[in-house]
Amino acid sequence: MSSFEDADTEETVTCLQLTVYHPGQLQSGIFKSIRFCNKEKFPSIEEVKFGRNSNICRYTFQDKQVSRVQFALQPFKQFNSSVLSFEIKNMSKKTSLMVDNQELGYLNKMDLPYKCLLRFGEYQFLLEKEDGESVESFETQFILSPRPLLQENNWPTQSPIPEDGGYSSYFTHRTSPTEMDENEL
Repeated sequence: MSSFEDADTEETVTCLQLTVYHPGQLQSGIFKSIRFCNKEKFPSIEEVKFGRNSNICRYTFQDKQVSRVQFALQPFKQFNSSVLSFEIKNMSKKTSLMVDNQELGYLNKMDLPYKCLLRFGEYQFLLEKEDGESVESFETQFILSPRPLLQENNWPTQSPIPEDGGYSSYFTHRTSPTEMDENEL
């Protein structure tokens, strides 16, 4: 038997891909501490924090509008499931997070769907999960989008979340435009 035949089968690892966009990303260096396109591996017991404080957060944003700890991602395993899932928790007292159309206030959390749009302030993140077999670790991978993700992925357009709070009911319950024939004007 060769060493190839004796080798352990390597388990695939769940990967959370984060495509990011901010309108000032090229001029301001907001994302300069993030290594794009590289996969980074974490133990599945680790909570990954995002924010401005480099002593607490694994991923930092060079922006005073971002909270010291903006949000956290925690891997977990659903009951009767063999793959990792993620939950997101808003850690900011001053800014709500929007996960698709669900608003999360301070310390609110929810399970992440396989693909979702996360927004706060002028930040947009497209989060996509690729399942793996291992429950011991997971990976993250960042991609920088040259265009707003709302437009690129045909998500409903909404205004940025104000820095001093959340959306009004006007923004969270907006209906989509309706088509009209020019004769109906």
